[in-house]
Amino acid sequence: MKQDYLVVHGAREHNLKNITVSIPKNRLVVFTGMSGSGKSSLAFDTIYAEGQRRYLESLSAYARQFLGGLHKPEVDSIAGLSPAISIDQKATSHNPRSTVGTVTEIYDYLRLLFARVGHPHCPNCGREISPQSAQTITDTIFDHMLQATRYPQPARFMLLSPVVKDRKGEFTSLFANLTQKGFQRVRIDHQVYDLNTDILLLKNNHHTIEVIIDRFSVTKKNLPDRSRLTHAVETGLDLAGGNLILTQVADADLQFPDKPKSMTDTLFSEHLACPDCNLSLPPLEPRNFSFNSPHGACPTCHGLGSLLRVNPEAVARLGLNSGMIRSLEYRYHTTTSDLMRRELERFMRKITCPACQGKRLTPSSLAVTVHHLNIAQVTDQSITAAFAWVTHLASNLTARELAIANLIIKELTTRFNFLNDVGLDYLTLSREAASLSGGEAQRIRLASQIGTGLTGVLYVLDEPTIGLHQRDNLKLIATLKHLRDLGNSVIVVEHDRATIGSADHILDFGPRAGQEGGQIVAQGTPAQIKANPKSLTGQYLSGKKKIVVKNDHHITMNDHILTITDCSQHNLKNITVDFPLGKLICVTGVSGSGKSTLIHTTLYYALLQHFGRMTHETPGQFSQLKGTEYITRVSLIDQSPIGRTPRSNPVTYTKAFDYIRHLLAQTKTARIQGFGPGRFSFNVKGGRCEACQGEGQIKITMQFLPDVYVACEVCQGRRYNQATLEVTYKGKTVADILNLTVAEAVNFFSSHTTLHHKLITLKLVGLGYIKLGQSAPTLSGGEAQRIKLAKELSIKSAGHTLYLLDEPTTGLHFEDLNQLLYVLKALVNQGNTIILIEHNLDIIKSADWIIDLGLEGGDRGGDIVTAGTPRHVAKIKQSYTGQFLKKLLH
Repeated sequence: MKQDYLVVHGAREHNLKNITVSIPKNRLVVFTGMSGSGKSSLAFDTIYAEGQRRYLESLSAYARQFLGGLHKPEVDSIAGLSPAISIDQKATSHNPRSTVGTVTEIYDYLRLLFARVGHPHCPNCGREISPQSAQTITDTIFDHMLQATRYPQPARFMLLSPVVKDRKGEFTSLFANLTQKGFQRVRIDHQVYDLNTDILLLKNNHHTIEVIIDRFSVTKKNLPDRSRLTHAVETGLDLAGGNLILTQVADADLQFPDKPKSMTDTLFSEHLACPDCNLSLPPLEPRNFSFNSPHGACPTCHGLGSLLRVNPEAVARLGLNSGMIRSLEYRYHTTTSDLMRRELERFMRKITCPACQGKRLTPSSLAVTVHHLNIAQVTDQSITAAFAWVTHLASNLTARELAIANLIIKELTTRFNFLNDVGLDYLTLSREAASLSGGEAQRIRLASQIGTGLTGVLYVLDEPTIGLHQRDNLKLIATLKHLRDLGNSVIVVEHDRATIGSADHILDFGPRAGQEGGQIVAQGTPAQIKANPKSLTGQYLSGKKKIVVKNDHHITMNDHILTITDCSQHNLKNITVDFPLGKLICVTGVSGSGKSTLIHTTLYYALLQHFGRMTHETPGQFSQLKGTEYITRVSLIDQSPIGRTPRSNPVTYTKAFDYIRHLLAQTKTARIQGFGPGRFSFNVKGGRCEACQGEGQIKITMQFLPDVYVACEVCQGRRYNQATLEVTYKGKTVADILNLTVAEAVNFFSSHTTLHHKLITLKLVGLGYIKLGQSAPTLSGGEAQRIKLAKELSIKSAGHTLYLLDEPTTGLHFEDLNQLLYVLKALVNQGNTIILIEHNLDIIKSADWIIDLGLEGGDRGGDIVTAGTPRHVAKIKQSYTGQFLKKLLH
């Protein structure tokens, strides 16, 4: 069969050097090479961007009106381009209502399942309830009356039709209408009135009105007429839309008094109602199980499952009176200022909603079960456990229920299978999407795409192995091959050895990063790449180049130790963990084994609490934190963005831009014009372009697609007005300087010690290729994390700082790892401690100490499998990390 190709001619986007390349279609193709060598520029910014642009051009004229400013990639032509879908590391929705269940659409199918075959129960007494027909209601009432004849005195009953429930009004027209229909009496707020008299109600008061349909005085000799009772029941149900009340009257009077001593009501309904609690429930619909709908959301937390409340400890630390709590909460809920709200959140903490206990739904929705579980209990389980529950449904539903639910079960099974295949079986469906790592979010979207069953599509992925243990990589690779075998082309930007080795075709970019990259130095099968002397990747794959491991540090119990005891948050099994200080420590384990829960949720927030830093997050459960006297500061360096708008960039985040603005303000032109450093800020009026307010870009809301940023037509993306751009430093304007790469800027500012130091740290962490003014939304999670690391490096350290990092190797080539290790070791040598959550074996083998969690993920994780030096861990047969380390070390 003839091989089809995707042919790119003259690609020049970013640092690409006029690349022309043929990429085989319907194959698994890996783009690899050093960070900044041009992989993403070709994969995402050229191939995918052009695919998206062509797709938009095929839409209606209404859609095309947005395309005038859309950037066309710098490329001569692309032939053989299929519809393209990008699955990158960008975090999913930050909306707290978005969960793993909603993102994967599994929750939508669960809502449908519970609405169609759910068993409703009374939320008060727990009794299972079901709709009743008019005949069933008649029979039940007749039996009730028959039982009352056991007593010598007559039993008196009224059949009431509830027409108004707790509403304001005078209801004069209702009374007139009822009189016209022949009704004689009504019960208003538990008092009987004659409709032939004037009934005056207070207009602004709430009233409950029930029409008396019929009255029965029952004895052994005077049983109710069956046909009369049936007619009364049907009339009452029809009048109240399916609801009816049977009232037993207790009074010494033989008649029916207007104000009897007591009335006992029993509610009947053609819908859902509990006769014991007189509680009527809404009919089961999918919206009743949605925490995004007022029909299903808990009224206290509005479906969020949590509430923000002022933290009394934070108020006390500021020396404020506890009486300020109410005032602060009132200001938080009434202010319209986002800035004020963010400021107040520093004094608040998130608590579980006391009404729904974090389940997000109304009591009536949580009282519906399928196979013994309510919908929140299903979503609180791991995907493995929830999948097992779905699997057992077929043998536990009735034949009628199975006929209804069969298609739903098939859809759920398919989606659960795909989540298992991408190594996410440890997640819970109720997990907030915002809490997912970039790798987890990407693999969820990958699983969702496989579920669509599309063919003939070009998929472009960015490091899907992020966050995966080596053990789980094979399952992910099988998933990528399955996507290919459906008839799709799969392009993966990747640095993982196993993924590169499993590719049908490899493109190796280089030879270095930034302006020294942008070329394809080698391409072919894995074997051909290994044999190519020009390929840096091939040299590492073949073993010609290696990351050298220095001898293990000898760690004794005389060293200072940080200990956290009895950690039991999420799946942690009451573990006590020792962290030797002044070392490079790797926390390892399969996905879902509890690494992030231990380091981020528990240790980090416990230390913040210890140092008195305010946050609305509460630490995970633990008993004691010992050894804190040996630490002066804690810093979390994660992969969250350094900013969410084009205003944020590497030099503003690291404060290097402050020095650049001062240098520009000291130039002769700036002094003549009276320009101070503020003139060169794009965040305030004066020097910036007011058309784009200094962003250099205009945001276009696409409605049916993600927002698109296009270059400002006034300043052409340069951010500043013409007067500001007339000021130059060494021949470069402020816009030119922001357009320099870090590597270029290091040379350009070599004579300025402080500024040079800040820039050199960015280069040291492998970011020499990024531009000084590169906007935050275009940075990957790994790049954002390394910018934060560079900022920490630029601060003069007095030692005794604890750094917490989550997968700092994200986006790094083998060659870049040596430089990262050098930086990390330099921090440790200054007397600091670094704790990494890491899966990269080259980093793990270079650690001073390893803490391996497991044995599995989810409920079967949360234990310490082993702790020790890399050579010690490699000897532990039960440790999955040890098994892979053993192969590498030997």
